[in-house]
Amino acid sequence: LVWENEEFVVEDLGDGILNAEFRSKMNSIGENVLLGLDKAIDIAEENFQGLVVGNQAPYFSAGANLSMILMAAAEQEYDQINSTIKKFQDIVMRLRYCNIPTIASVQGMTLAGGCEVAMHCDKIVANAETYTGLVEVGVGIIPAGGGTKEMTLRASNKYNKNDVELNILQEHFLTIGMAKVSTSAYEAHDLGILIKGKDIIVMNNKSQIAIAKSHAKIMAETGYIPPLRERNIKVLGKQALGMFLVGTHSMKSANYISEFDKKIANKLAYVMSGGDLSESTMVSEQYLLELEREAFLSLCGERKTLERIQHMLTKGKPLRN
Repeated sequence: LVWENEEFVVEDLGDGILNAEFRSKMNSIGENVLLGLDKAIDIAEENFQGLVVGNQAPYFSAGANLSMILMAAAEQEYDQINSTIKKFQDIVMRLRYCNIPTIASVQGMTLAGGCEVAMHCDKIVANAETYTGLVEVGVGIIPAGGGTKEMTLRASNKYNKNDVELNILQEHFLTIGMAKVSTSAYEAHDLGILIKGKDIIVMNNKSQIAIAKSHAKIMAETGYIPPLRERNIKVLGKQALGMFLVGTHSMKSANYISEFDKKIANKLAYVMSGGDLSESTMVSEQYLLELEREAFLSLCGERKTLERIQHMLTKGKPLRN
């Protein structure tokens, strides 16, 4: 044991690799888990060669601690929510850009904030039975732990000369907007959450942490260099936003979605289009992180968001209001 708090344990796996494990209820991500992740990265950068984020529970993480968000939103403590979300964003960005390789070892439910943590590691080792997705719209918010930024970035990485860029962006928009969850790790490829050639799928969950450790070790031994920060993410501006707004309007008119669903989807569209830009523009990750955080905060001020979170906490399933 290297370090712990009530909800987080950092252990030495040997061979210079550290393991960071959530120990909270449903492995949800609250202040203690964020503190633990930050600490684990500090320790790994100073004294170790790699970091595995993973646990032996039936599920990796159900996402952010909703009761914490609900309490703060009900008390209108928006500064507190803002600083917590900013901390979450800063930590996932550290997972990606710190000077050691980071590997997420995931299985079972890997949802919302749990999915965001995994997507920001250098590599994901996923059990075949991994049910993953960015499901935040079900509780009236959008992903703001880097998830909306990341989907926008991944869409941009797929643009090339002969593609209809709007179609690619729309696929990534629908992954979040429809709160899609993969029925297996293989399906997570289709959602853009796992990347072929980078992330790997394993069958045996008994040896999964060991497999993740071996990947961290190989990456460290072959001279790991952190990726460069992304400053050239292509966002499509008003053209994309207009298309999304027409789409959500027609879905509302046909009664496929509620007025509030439309409001959330339009905020998501605004972020993924790069905000209020008259044309396609290159932006940085930080620019998109700020947009997703603003959208998240504005939705925390909606009574219907609080109703959705409350319903999820008491009934365990989404409310359609």
